[in-house]
Amino acid sequence: METKQYLEVFIDESNEHLQSINDQLLSLEKNPGDLTIVNEIFRSAHTLKGMSATMGYQDLSNLTHKMENVLDAVRNEKIRVDENMLDVVFDSVDDLESMVLDISKGGTGERNVEKVVELLQTIENGGSVSSVDQKETIGTVDAHGAGEFYVDEFTKTALQQSSEQGKSNFQIDVSLREDCLLKAARVYMVFEVLEQAGDVILSSPSVEKLEKEEFGTTFQVLLITDEDPDEIENQVRKVSEIEHVRVQNYVIPVRKQETSEQESSVTSNVSKKMKESKKDRESKQVAGKTIRINIDRLDALMNLFEELVIDRGRLEQISNDLKHHELRETVERMTRISNDMQNTILHMRMVPVEQVFNRFPRMVRQLSKDLNKSIDLSIVGAETELDRTVIDEIGDPLVHLIRNALDHGIESPDQRISKGKSATGKLELKAYHSGNHVFIEISDDGGGIDRDKVIQKAIGNRVVTKEQAEAMPNSQVYELIMESGFSTADEISDVSGRGVGLDVVKSTIESLGGNISVDFIPDERSIFSIQLPLTLSILSVMLVDVQKEKYAIPLSSIIETAIVKKEDIMHAHNKKVIDFRGKIVPLVFLKDVLQVPEKWDEEGDYSVVVVRKGEKMAALVVNSFIGQQEVVLKSLGDYLSGAFAISGATILGEGQVALILDSHALVK
Repeated sequence: METKQYLEVFIDESNEHLQSINDQLLSLEKNPGDLTIVNEIFRSAHTLKGMSATMGYQDLSNLTHKMENVLDAVRNEKIRVDENMLDVVFDSVDDLESMVLDISKGGTGERNVEKVVELLQTIENGGSVSSVDQKETIGTVDAHGAGEFYVDEFTKTALQQSSEQGKSNFQIDVSLREDCLLKAARVYMVFEVLEQAGDVILSSPSVEKLEKEEFGTTFQVLLITDEDPDEIENQVRKVSEIEHVRVQNYVIPVRKQETSEQESSVTSNVSKKMKESKKDRESKQVAGKTIRINIDRLDALMNLFEELVIDRGRLEQISNDLKHHELRETVERMTRISNDMQNTILHMRMVPVEQVFNRFPRMVRQLSKDLNKSIDLSIVGAETELDRTVIDEIGDPLVHLIRNALDHGIESPDQRISKGKSATGKLELKAYHSGNHVFIEISDDGGGIDRDKVIQKAIGNRVVTKEQAEAMPNSQVYELIMESGFSTADEISDVSGRGVGLDVVKSTIESLGGNISVDFIPDERSIFSIQLPLTLSILSVMLVDVQKEKYAIPLSSIIETAIVKKEDIMHAHNKKVIDFRGKIVPLVFLKDVLQVPEKWDEEGDYSVVVVRKGEKMAALVVNSFIGQQEVVLKSLGDYLSGAFAISGATILGEGQVALILDSHALVK
């Protein structure tokens, strides 16, 4: 049977079933006695097994069959649901996801899963497994002798950044001799050698287990370095009682969410949580009217429409110049139709943030176990839709913020009880629309941010002086935590404390045309609020003249426009400023910033555009205002990408190119 033509459908449906299993397992953990949840998981696993067998992926089918046996025993009440049993099933799902990912990349889906199969078999036979048994599945050796790490998003980002900087990511497999007496000492000596060569970012087993000698004779390490692999291997071999050393390039695993970039559903997914029969029927009806479109086709359609918008602007200009009545009516009708077409295309590119949010329940579950904290995660507004280009970029910043909330924000159960709080911390992930923006909020009911600790760290890092810190309002103090390399963690852990994270979050969000703000109440809650544009392709802008050149300023950052009389201009710190509604706002002369080579007319009043970035504002001085317009954002390419205060360009109706200003850079 020729199955190649069905491969794309198989991958899509497998991913959907695996995501459903993940979601239902998390629900089962909270309600271990609910057999209806077990039945849902069993049905998804059974369907996946049948699909895999039909497509010829025997390893995938066999593992699913073993997992299905355990689920069948649970629903027949032969096995009791507990944490250790769920951990094994979760590990099985991770292996299944890796197999499907390998298939999507052209592989055969083969994978060494002997350890997890052995654990499933033990559970099926009525035996018990410990957390130590399960942890040993991490870093298992495959048929080629290579260990495997389950890296999280934070570690993955660090590995990707090192690759972009020209560094190498190596996996180092080390085997000690069977008769080695002081294993922990040998591990310490190996780590000493590796830390001189680069940065050790992960080990399997964990450093804690290595120190307690809770491992056999082998362990693996992930290393970021500039050194030659042969030299590293030779240095490690010099440590006594080392049996075997191998240094190899580490391939960063691609998450399932990233493979979903290849396709996008034209309509929103119906919520998987609908259990009532009526809602099931509605779900099937909607599914029947849904088709899958390759995202490349949508990108091509969007590019064609962008060209149409440019030509539409040109026709509007011609009709205004000719003052031809029938032509103007036709152009107005064309404008209305193209506006409707624009909305339709933009909605086709919209995908629910659920696509990103789905990864977090598993992540929070694992982190809460690692940190010995009890966390109750709630997700609100997962159906909120964003443009696919924004969805692609927002995942990693949210990972950083959630890790930060769990590690720094929410206290340990003992600390919470001593403060009169519930031992279980609450973490809420919320998304909602407001105007032409989407807001995503990450809030927790932890200890908030310690102003004094932030100030002490900032002074210690020479970011600000003591006098400056004392005069800073809370909003400015809390912005300090997003400075590069800034961290208030007392100890470096696998979760946070390396000073990497919030500065990456801030820069990524600002590169998307959004902004992030922090609010908190001491010992009650912390809220990180992210504001994002609905789409990055078409912008509403204010066109302005600076001498004979035209520039576009995004409306999203404009507070208002005004005419300022020369006598109202004041001076502060050798700069020209104005009093704008009780606030002192500096004047920014665009002719100087943009180096416009025309003589500036100093006579008369100033035309200003007041823009905002967070709490900061600036008044941009221009020659005149042209008006509001929707424009297509075009990239300047790699050669001009570093131009200061320029985020892109657009082509106006008369064919002239107008540069789009980065108001955030001008405010800064």
